[in-house]
Amino acid sequence: MSKRITLLLEELFEPVVSGLGYEYVGVEYLPQGARSMLRVYIDAAEGVNVDDCATVSHQISGVLDVEDPISAQYVLEVSSPGLDRPLFKLADYKKFENRVIDVKLVVPLNGRRKFKGVINASDEENIIINVDGENFEIPFIQIEKARLVPKIF
Repeated sequence: MSKRITLLLEELFEPVVSGLGYEYVGVEYLPQGARSMLRVYIDAAEGVNVDDCATVSHQISGVLDVEDPISAQYVLEVSSPGLDRPLFKLADYKKFENRVIDVKLVVPLNGRRKFKGVINASDEENIIINVDGENFEIPFIQIEKARLVPKIF
């Protein structure tokens, strides 16, 4: 999804989700022709259930009907971020320091696009992850996708 569309959707959705008492986690648009998916992630301190997702979905649907930011057909899905929570904002990396993440980059860094390691730190532009004892400084703008690796107890 283009950065412009992502920013527009965040501007539309964040106040709606927050106004309903939930945390706006992020948005993904997965274009697949007639089966495209617009997925909005929400969370709450006590977690979210199907009724929470339905409430948010109803409100976001109204915003989408009025604003019409995506001209193609799509299915709207409102979801909990789950155990393999996607990371969208720099603040997410700070929040989940010392956790293991999978990261996929837009362009290779040191000859590779995929990293799995522990978040050591983050600042205004970069995250530092430790992969097998080696630290990698990754520019945030180069991250295509990142997710927490679930802790299995």
